[in-house]
Amino acid sequence: MDKPTGHRRLKLLSANIQAGSSTRRYSDYATRSWSHVLPMGKRLSLDTIAQLAGRHDIVGLNESDPGSLRSGFTNQTHYLAQRGGFHYWSHQPNRRVGGVASSANGLLSKLEPVEVIDHALPGRIAGRGVLLARFGDDKASLTIAVAHLSLGAQSRASQLAFIAELLHDHPHAVLMGDFNCDVDRPEMAALFRRTRLQPPQHAVPTFPSWSPQRAIDHILLGDGLTHHHARALPAAQSDHLALSLELDVPMAAIRG
Repeated sequence: MDKPTGHRRLKLLSANIQAGSSTRRYSDYATRSWSHVLPMGKRLSLDTIAQLAGRHDIVGLNESDPGSLRSGFTNQTHYLAQRGGFHYWSHQPNRRVGGVASSANGLLSKLEPVEVIDHALPGRIAGRGVLLARFGDDKASLTIAVAHLSLGAQSRASQLAFIAELLHDHPHAVLMGDFNCDVDRPEMAALFRRTRLQPPQHAVPTFPSWSPQRAIDHILLGDGLTHHHARALPAAQSDHLALSLELDVPMAAIRG
């Protein structure tokens, strides 16, 4: 399908990269637990993820280590930006486990954002956040939000309510990340009521990566946007598949 006149087509990717760790079956969570605290093998995984990311224009990352023991003190978002050919990158460290492991949301972009803001999200346990990037000069500009939501439904509901306040009247908003829930949950329905974000026409299973059964990673779009070719792709050996799509954005919604 051709892109509409006056639009630019962008390729988006959302990936929970599990800090470059390898998980290929449920038993690996126990037998390969060392990979969550030691750096061995992660550089090869990151190079594979960088190849995938580099085929896209804007990438949202979850569980990207900002520099701790398990990543060999490498800021993984920065590393992926360099290896994937992204001129612009930002990250939001949000969880630290005793200095051994740390986790962040990340943004990689080949377009220059006008601004990038990080917000802490509410929840029973502190440490979740949403990274917000704007690519135009007014409230109708393309706005990308990257989030990693909590496992608990009550915390997710409060987090999505917070995000809804940020995105409530944005026709060209994109919310991407690991939601830890399917799209038909009550807290997701509340998000759709309070914003112009639309539920996906077809859920794409992303978890677990070796036998995907649940669609818990999402790229949600405002009603002023259209997309094509949504599909799940391996993110090296992460326990999540990455989610990719092509997005038609009005030129007026992007600076330059």
